[in-house]
Order: sequence, then structure tokens, then C-alpha cells
Amino acid sequence: MLARTVFATLGALLVALGVVGAFLPLLPSTIFFIMAAGCFARSSPTLEAWLLDHRTFGPPIRAWRESGAISRHGKMLALGGMAFGYTMFYIGARPSPWLAAGVALFFVGSALFVATRPAP
Repeated sequence: MLARTVFATLGALLVALGVVGAFLPLLPSTIFFIMAAGCFARSSPTLEAWLLDHRTFGPPIRAWRESGAISRHGKMLALGGMAFGYTMFYIGARPSPWLAAGVALFFVGSALFVATRPAP
């Protein structure tokens, strides 16, 4: 019972973050909805079904669950967002060369992961 409540609460928070991410350009939304669906799968089949059947967010969640797929449009947005985010970090933070290289390595690894996912 406690676990269901925790997962339901976490799912609701993740949905809220996903909604915010739908309006903020640097905050992704789909990953939060994917995680929320996972939480709802453990707490509320009704809320899980609501997310999976959602007109906008359902298809990417189902594609990820079925085959780990990311749409071409989603990949382009993600890769563009990563490039923009790194550029803003580099310009705004003026990091040391080691920090800049570490963050760049993280972004390159993340970009490779996204780019190598299959398309639905």
C-alpha cells in the first residue's frame, strides 16, 4: 500500500515536470512522461492507461516501451537541445577546460545514445 502511494505520488510529480517541460525549451518532457508511466504501472493502471492513450504523449511512450525507439523529429529536437544547452553552459559558465571537457563528454555520450536508438 505504501509503495503504491509512493509510486503514484512520484508519477504525479513526473507528469507535472513533463507538463512544464512541454513549455520550456531546455527541459525535456517525454522522458518525464516515460518515467511517470513506469510509476503508474506500479501504482495505478488507470493513470498508466491515461498516459499511454494520451493523444500527444502516448505514442512516444509506447514506442519507447515497445522497442526503445525515438522518432526522427524527437532525435533532432533532443540533439539540437543538447547542442544549445552546451553552448549556453560554455558561454554562461565560462568553465575551466577540464569541466568543459567533462560536460562535453557527457553531452556527446548522451547524444550518441539518442542518435543510435531506432526510429519507430
